[in-house]
Amino acid sequence: MPHSYRIAALTSVLTLLTVSAAAQAAKSKAQTAIATPESVGFSSQRLERLHAVIQDEINRKQLAGAVTILARHGKIIDYRTYGVRDLATNAPMTKDTIFRAYSMTKPITGVAMMVLYEQGKWLPSDPISKFVPEFEHLKVYAGKDDGGKMILVDPDHAPTMGELMSHTAGFTYGFANEDDPVNATYRGLKVMRSQNLQEMIDKLSKIPLLYQPSKGWHYSCSMDIEGYIIEKLSGKSLPDFIRDNITQPLGMPDAGFYVPADKRPRFAALYKGGPDDGIVPDDNNGNNYTEQPTMPSGGGGMVATAEDYYHFAQMLGNGGQLNGSRVLAPSSVKLMGSNHVPADIRNGKFGIGRHVMRPGFGYGFNVAVLDDPPAAELPDGKGTFFWDGAAGTWFWVDPTNDIVFVGMIQRRSSPDNHPLLYKSHSLVYQALVDASK
Repeated sequence: MPHSYRIAALTSVLTLLTVSAAAQAAKSKAQTAIATPESVGFSSQRLERLHAVIQDEINRKQLAGAVTILARHGKIIDYRTYGVRDLATNAPMTKDTIFRAYSMTKPITGVAMMVLYEQGKWLPSDPISKFVPEFEHLKVYAGKDDGGKMILVDPDHAPTMGELMSHTAGFTYGFANEDDPVNATYRGLKVMRSQNLQEMIDKLSKIPLLYQPSKGWHYSCSMDIEGYIIEKLSGKSLPDFIRDNITQPLGMPDAGFYVPADKRPRFAALYKGGPDDGIVPDDNNGNNYTEQPTMPSGGGGMVATAEDYYHFAQMLGNGGQLNGSRVLAPSSVKLMGSNHVPADIRNGKFGIGRHVMRPGFGYGFNVAVLDDPPAAELPDGKGTFFWDGAAGTWFWVDPTNDIVFVGMIQRRSSPDNHPLLYKSHSLVYQALVDASK
């Protein structure tokens, strides 16, 4: 090749690389650009109340730090860091800090299930045993006999996939009701400490359901069972399926089931309530997220940055797509974010913490749902869906007002998780002064 041709070819390659890099930089900048609150009907002055309340939690030593993201109409209008990510080192909280998502993994697992739903792999009316044959002969707990042994009966109907995804199938977690022999059996068999998902399923197949399907609502390992089903239906591990179908297409580079060595400096320290009304380090039961787990938890195993999770939540707010990547159809997002809990058990007797099934407040597929916010005494728009995590992370998507919010903290063992979760709803909506924009 003549020298002039080689120079021209090299110049073309360099130009292409430069254009590609510029395009990627522009895309990244577009994702994190901050619009003015007033441009979408919010008051900057009133949003200071949100900032003040979060800072007060840090000043009172209730939190080490926090990251929050608020968006409307797909535009981020408030993106804040507070405090530090590690009290021992005083490392400041940064936007790229990685958090334990815990139960905020559940909505991601729900989206993975809906991806398979769109492929025709399952229906809400299907019995769970269609995909988990080990559950074909599950019994239901019906009290104790005079000798203190469990009375077991057949289910009125085989628990369904829809019931599995709405916490109404009859499963539990094993951490509640000390006198309950079903939860005690979960603890005794160490269901949630199984070596792999198959071992978890084998243990669950030996434990009765806590109640008749659709006759109660109980926070449960249902989403971990979903993780097993995802692996069976897809032929991939749960982490790989979520990576290929959700986190990679949506640009969630730090979301996963462990934190690699090169990212460990960005991993937030975990805290719990201390004896003097402050916080102390929490060893997280020895789970340090140093490697891919042998039992990936679809109910609580993921980590993510605030912006990672914002991309996921905004995808749902956009009806299933973000930045040209479509994960779900709008109809699937609507199905996931609609209530599936029977009216007769939305009676205030079922729930976890402040999440109480009641008029206006129900549960969809892997998310809580507000189908009548005033009845639930909440300010959100109709159809808002949301969830939180054991270390205080929380998010919501409000399709009526086109609002997405993500909050990340790392504190366990506070009463009802942490009060910021519900306080933030009132603090955000009091700042929305012109919903018409």
